[in-house]
Formats: sequence, structure tokens, C-alpha cells
Amino acid sequence: MSLNQTPRSDRIHIALFGKRNAGKSSVVNALTNQELAIVSEIKGTTTDPVYKSMELLPLGPVVMIDTPGLDDEGELGEKRVKKAKEVLSKADIALVIVDAKQGITSFEEDIIDLMEKRKIPYLKVYNKVDLFQGQETEPDVHYVSALTGEGIHELKEAIGKLAPAENEDLKIVGDLVSPLDLVVLVVPIDSAAPKGRLILPQQQTIRDLLESGAASVVVRDSELAGVLEKLGTKPALVVTDSQAFEQVARDVPEDIPLTSFSILFARYKGDLEEEIRGIRALKDLKDGDKILIAEGCTHHRQCDDIGTVKIPNWLRQYTGKEFEIHTSSGNGFPDDLETYQLIIHCGGCMLNRREMKSRIQRAVEAGVPIVNYGVLIACIKGILNRSLEPFPEALKILETV
Repeated sequence: MSLNQTPRSDRIHIALFGKRNAGKSSVVNALTNQELAIVSEIKGTTTDPVYKSMELLPLGPVVMIDTPGLDDEGELGEKRVKKAKEVLSKADIALVIVDAKQGITSFEEDIIDLMEKRKIPYLKVYNKVDLFQGQETEPDVHYVSALTGEGIHELKEAIGKLAPAENEDLKIVGDLVSPLDLVVLVVPIDSAAPKGRLILPQQQTIRDLLESGAASVVVRDSELAGVLEKLGTKPALVVTDSQAFEQVARDVPEDIPLTSFSILFARYKGDLEEEIRGIRALKDLKDGDKILIAEGCTHHRQCDDIGTVKIPNWLRQYTGKEFEIHTSSGNGFPDDLETYQLIIHCGGCMLNRREMKSRIQRAVEAGVPIVNYGVLIACIKGILNRSLEPFPEALKILETV
């Protein structure tokens, strides 16, 4: 992932839902003017959600998601429909594609009901209007033909009007600094660090600082103390990888604000305040409690992996108790959240904001505390107050925990 590419997690996600052969894949191709999706007269050609990152005017960088048919049949078909509905947790905008000759059926009504419950903006799109003869039109429906291109331009304009306005104002770190400020980013290079590149949160933080007119100095934890001595000016902020929190806190003077990439992303992608509230669960944990450690990406596990090794060990040392640890990664967030006493989630850099917030909301609805990697580690290391100093509102929440 280069710095001039918009990460998938920061793109607006547009998902298409509908029955088999309603023309979802054809509409994707018509909207993008590319052969992105396989089109066939055979029902059920799309068997899994298909993600395509691209540019779509007037929105800019987007992810188009083509989903399996809502009317798929049999045991395998039920699993495909379940996968299609899971996409709702990622969708910033949804298109319900309907065969204009058949009209709305119970399948489309069911998915529309879910969209309205989750407050997902959507459009009803009647496809195959070239075959739509002599039938009355319906209000609040967009009529298109993926075959001839009729109505596609108007559909693009309508999609553009549904774009979430908040995306433009979100900052990772830019609202915490001023132009010409100096920010030190601490990036440990260990066995888990990808060879020859920075991980996504580090890349995005650097880019956000550049756009804010601030300067960044990237340094390993082992050289941090020496670099701070040589800078000649006090940094406005130090941001560290959570795993190095303890050492970095010792090396950074108390009068320099300190936080972590994970905490920045908890605010940027999810709900920092709710994940701070989750900390109170630590004192109530008992031997044998089930804890879910969830990550939004899939990666090769190292022998000292943070999610499967380090955090479980730190939890045992901090609480003096033994737990039943479950893990999930990528799209595999469990359905049975009620069975857990605590959920510990990564910063969610590979998830879009809607999906991260959806996971947090599901935890809240299940009555299960959820906490972020960075918040948890800062608490265990005894520096949570200091790591939240850049966020006054979050500090107020911590006082009530």
C-alpha cells in the first residue's frame, strides 16, 4: 500500500443487494464503466461478496461490493445469503437492485427493513428498464438499464448525494496539532514488523500529519531517548506503538503529550469513550471467564503475536487469573457475543468506520464490555491517564470508570 493510494478502509463502501439475476453485477459494471464483475444468465454466479476498490465520480475513492442473491436456495444458498447480509455492517451506502419486470418481493423488503433498522442510506434501483413496458412507475425508485446505460448517470448523482458527510472532517491526529508542529512517531522494528514497509496505521498517521502541515520524525523505540535529546525543540506529541508503551513512557518527559496509534484509531474508526468504559470490566473478571480478542485483519501469527500471546499474558499477570481466550480475525467477528465477559479489539485500521462502529454497537447491545488494544495496554502498564491527556473528553469518561 503506497502513500498515494487511498486505503480500502477509508473508502466509501457501496454494497449492492438483490435477488439472483436481478442484474447486480451488470449494474456494478455499468456504474464503473468497467468489466469488474462476472455477468452470466446462470443464477447464482456471484457466490461470495466481491470487493472492488475504484474511483467513482462524484464520490471519488470507493469500494463496490457485489453480493450473492438474496433468494439463493439450499443449505449452501442459506450460507451465501448470510454472507450477503453480513456486508450490511460495512455498507456506507446500499443499492437494492430489483428486476423491473418482477418488482419488489419479500426478499428485497427484508433487506430494506434491515437497512432502515441500521440507518444505512439506500436507493431502490429497478434494473432492466429496457424490458419494462407499459408498467406504472413508482415514486422514490431509480429506473436504469445496465445493458443500454439508461439512468446510470442519474443513479451516480443520486449515490453521490448519500455520501456520509462526516468522513471529510475525520482526522487521525491532524486536529491535535498545528502547522509546523513536530510529532515523534515511535515504530518498533521487531519480528512482527513487515519487512521493508510501515504498517497501515503508521502510514496513515504520517499522511495525516503532512496534510495538517506538521512535521513527523519516525524513530525506533531503541533510539527514542537519543533522538529527543538531539531534536533541539520539544515535540507537540509523541505517538507510539502500544507494545512499546512502557519504555516510551519512561523516555518521554512528562510535559510532552503521549498516546498510541491504537488509541488514535479507536477515536478515528470507532468509539474511544465506549472503549474506555470497557476498562471497568477488568476488576470484575473471574477465573474461567471467556474473553474475545478480535482483529480486523488477517496476518501471519508470530511466536510473540500481540493478540494471541502478549495480551493474554499481560492479562494474566495483571489480574492474576486464568481465562478462556477466543480469537477472531478479518471478517470473522462472532455472532454469540453474549457468551463473553470482555471483548478486546484492535484499532481497526483495516475496517471501515461503519464496520468498526457496528462491532462496538453489537457488543453494547449484547451487554458485553469492549476495550481497544491501546487502551487496555496503557491501563495494564499504568499509563492510561497520561495516554488520554490529548483527549479531554475521554479523560472525563475515565474519571467515571
